[in-house]
Amino acid sequence: MRPLASSTRSEVPPTRANRSGRVTPVSAIVLATGLLIVAGAVSLVVGNGQIGFDRVGMVLLGGADEYAGDVVAARISRTVMGAVVGAALAVSGVLIQGVTRNPLGEPGLLGVTMGASASVVTATALFGFTGGFASVWVALPGAVLAVAVTYLLGRQSGSESVIPLVLAGAVVSAVLGAYVQAMILVDPTTFDSYRHWVVGSLAGADFDTLRAVLPALLLGVVLAWVCTSGLNSVALGEDVAVALGVPVARVRLGSIAGATLLAAGATAAVGPIAFVGLAVPHLVRALVGADHRAQLPVALVLGAAVLVASDVAARLVAWPQELMVGVVTAFVGAPFLLAAVRRGKVTT
Repeated sequence: MRPLASSTRSEVPPTRANRSGRVTPVSAIVLATGLLIVAGAVSLVVGNGQIGFDRVGMVLLGGADEYAGDVVAARISRTVMGAVVGAALAVSGVLIQGVTRNPLGEPGLLGVTMGASASVVTATALFGFTGGFASVWVALPGAVLAVAVTYLLGRQSGSESVIPLVLAGAVVSAVLGAYVQAMILVDPTTFDSYRHWVVGSLAGADFDTLRAVLPALLLGVVLAWVCTSGLNSVALGEDVAVALGVPVARVRLGSIAGATLLAAGATAAVGPIAFVGLAVPHLVRALVGADHRAQLPVALVLGAAVLVASDVAARLVAWPQELMVGVVTAFVGAPFLLAAVRRGKVTT
């Protein structure tokens, strides 16, 4: 599929991140892959069930007992889901920060999280929704609809700037947030169901849920790749991008659509998980610079590694109990983001 902007027009913004020495994208991918492999291996061992690496190896070779097989199978699906969701949130964050040129941009900026939350709350209050696999078919359309409303409201201003879009996202999120608070306060049953979903957790993840959201995630990745060259030009300024012949409106719409599908699919699968979509793009830029063509593959792998590592930490810090991964992601990602800021490597 041909990118929205040709390679001759995909200039990289001349920020300090591009001029200073960064690792190559291949090296960054290798490092992130190593972290993902280590985190994934530990993820198969850590948990309530006492199963060591030897028994995990026996399961993978087909020679372990039924109990060990069931435990490892559950952990495999949980680890795979974590990797896919982490990758989706990271790439969504790259797109949002790129199209809005906002270093604080993250998937919830355009109303994805609150749209999914409002949809779940409504289904719980009206139809007795109790979570589980059905959450995919409830949260996903709600998130997409919220972003569609945000986009239409942002377009009403007639301005080509992204500022009305961001403001519209803030308004939609505020209104939906107030609606969610009202619903859970007046209905204890809705509150009890919602509070388990809203934290974000990989517990109980299964491949059926993953298969349900996979088409949205794959389409989101395709749109992200198509828009990468155009985002490089947009980063120079919309006037410059137009002068270079870049279809700014198409790049913006494609990026928003891709980010929405990725974030909505991830949120529908496991609930809202904060910080991954905000922190990982900064870490990626610190590693490879501002070229979105380099950021995309690195974000895919690093986002997967960060979320799987966060889930491992969630199972360790309160063992034999475990925390929701949504509680842990900020504690895992914040030190790396802070270190990048202190070293002056975080750029817009």
